[in-house]
Amino acid sequence: MHVRPELSDGSGRIVGSPATRTVARWAVTLLVGGAGLALGAALIGQQAINFFTAGSVGSDQDRLDLGPLATRSVVYAADGSQLGIFHDEEYRVPVPLSRVPEHVKRAVLDAEDERFYDHGPLDLRAMARAMVNNLEEGGITEGGSTITQQLVKTVLLTSKQDVNRKLQEAALAIRLEDQMTKDQIFERYLNTVYFGNHSYGIQAAAERYYRTDVDKLTVGQATLLAGLIRNPVYADPYGNPEAATTRRNRIVDRMVTLGHLSPIQADYVKAEPMPPPLPAVEGPAPGSDYFTEYVKQQLLNETRLGDTDSQRYQAVFRGGLSIHTTLNPDFQRMAEDSVASILPDTDGKFTAALVSVDPTNGAVRALVGGSDFGQTKLNLVTDTKGRQTGSSFKPFTLAAALENGLQTNDTILGSAPCTIADPGSVEGVWKPDNVEGGSAGTLSLTEATVSSVNCAYARLVKLVGPDKVVDVAHRMGITNHLDPYLSITLGAQDVTPLQMASAYATFAADGEYHSPYVVDRVEDRDGNVIFRNSPKGERAISAQVARQVNEVLTQVVQRGTGTAARVSGWDVGGKTGSTDNNTNAWFVGYTRTLSTAVWMGAPGEYISMRNVNGVTVYGGTYPAQIWGSFTRKALASTEPVDFTSPDRSNLRGSKFLALPGERFVEEAPRSTAPSDDDDDPEPSGGPTVNTTPKVVAPAPTAPTAPTIPEVTIPDIDALIAQARERALNGNRD
Repeated sequence: MHVRPELSDGSGRIVGSPATRTVARWAVTLLVGGAGLALGAALIGQQAINFFTAGSVGSDQDRLDLGPLATRSVVYAADGSQLGIFHDEEYRVPVPLSRVPEHVKRAVLDAEDERFYDHGPLDLRAMARAMVNNLEEGGITEGGSTITQQLVKTVLLTSKQDVNRKLQEAALAIRLEDQMTKDQIFERYLNTVYFGNHSYGIQAAAERYYRTDVDKLTVGQATLLAGLIRNPVYADPYGNPEAATTRRNRIVDRMVTLGHLSPIQADYVKAEPMPPPLPAVEGPAPGSDYFTEYVKQQLLNETRLGDTDSQRYQAVFRGGLSIHTTLNPDFQRMAEDSVASILPDTDGKFTAALVSVDPTNGAVRALVGGSDFGQTKLNLVTDTKGRQTGSSFKPFTLAAALENGLQTNDTILGSAPCTIADPGSVEGVWKPDNVEGGSAGTLSLTEATVSSVNCAYARLVKLVGPDKVVDVAHRMGITNHLDPYLSITLGAQDVTPLQMASAYATFAADGEYHSPYVVDRVEDRDGNVIFRNSPKGERAISAQVARQVNEVLTQVVQRGTGTAARVSGWDVGGKTGSTDNNTNAWFVGYTRTLSTAVWMGAPGEYISMRNVNGVTVYGGTYPAQIWGSFTRKALASTEPVDFTSPDRSNLRGSKFLALPGERFVEEAPRSTAPSDDDDDPEPSGGPTVNTTPKVVAPAPTAPTAPTIPEVTIPDIDALIAQARERALNGNRD
């Protein structure tokens, strides 16, 4: 630390008595300069007493607290690559003084306070010179404040220009130099001052104007940046290049006068052009739109970053956090490419959303929230209550049935029309239908799922109970509220793609549910871990039930409605789904290492997709194609992992599952691939299946129906709302 000998006690600290003498001489200078009346008035009161006693720090309570620097937070992908930056109006990247080259320090000092290391907290010589020059110029053309004064003014005071504020500024400068070294003050100053164009601090300025780091700045670049400190708006090289040039050249001349530049060096510096134009807005890094926005929203609700909204905001936007996320940039590119290349061009009328989750821990590896984040910023994966899922909800009914003692080889009537007693509805009955009418007959639960037969599942949910389906769905990861209506089995209630991907991941993880997450860990500005997400799986369904469902859903992909999602060499389970009038289309599927949901539709609206560029959109068309394209790319370099087979040691013979009054009917032959209201008979992107093996379940000697569970009757308001929805929208199965 450099201070004048008469102001030092030998330890580099400013002692009280010399500081008081400095203050007195400064006050006299002000009086001589024409501020006598105003200053005299100020010195009469308590302010004068505080001012003249401000040079000594009596205790820790008297120490000035400059507070932490407002610093940007950086978001990283799982591989360490940068995804984005969170900051408010103060874009700042603090750097230690040791990283700042000598010629950069010298340029700033010569521009603002060339004797900073030689004088105390106040520079009487500079103040007197500035006062004389300003009087000669008839205005404020030169400042006399030291770097210490500028720092306390910026951090602790307002920009108001009056004698009272100048007194405060001087007093605080004296106190600050009593507790900080010159190097500490200069480092804080370089990281605090505003350089214009949303750049706070020397490193942010180097990035903004020259796309480089502070330690790579040239002499010419350093002098231009130094010239911005006094008036960054007037000397803006983009808005006022002539003023910026004049200011830079004046600093160059000053450096020559002080012996810090040679005349030849000065000529070279003055010949340098202004900074290049601000770069055009570049495309976002993979995942840095929908995904990064979702990360931001999660952090602003993260109580481990603060108890209040304000504390969390300060941490995220000004706290200098390092935010390490779960995103796999390669997977993200593959997901975006698959959506963009397969989604038909409809001038923005229809779009698709995709989210992929790691079944082993719940980490979100890829997220496409829509087609145009810049236009809508609506994340269709997470930001809405979701959309009706159609038959992609049927696997939860199957899991509930297996939990309650049924088997995949049990048979059930799938014929339509089917009339199901529904005491919870206004009509007292529920009448779903099959797309191809009543030609289903009796078939196993496996075949009912592979062919996605509505009436078979309508009878199954009646036997099992919709309340049990709700319970299973919630345990597996569906967090939206679900009403225990019979129609739940056909996906008549709203669910988000993230919930669907997470719930299907439970099948992939042998029945363990892992809550989805996007933030792996958060570190403070010093590299200390604030929190880390270490997810632990929760047993949602038994491994046996999960494995039985896996066995059924793999056949959906191999020979049923999801053939477009096949991945060579891999066991793939999945289910298609769409809703009434083809307003929503889904494919949700999984392997042992990835669970992915794809939705297609019109954001915020229910618009039919019966003719999208000549194609009627079902779950087995574009959604399954997008899913297959993404998953094949993502798993291309990974060794296939098969599903574990279920235990067959306790299997009994199949049973015919009948509602009261029903009898066994032989399955009717079909000449096309099985389908229902949510699946295309000939799914695009996969081979056409011309025939389905005829499955005739043997009629049991004495068929008996399981006990029909009671159906909870909803309240009258729910009944009215349900009736109104059906009347307005039809029966979305």
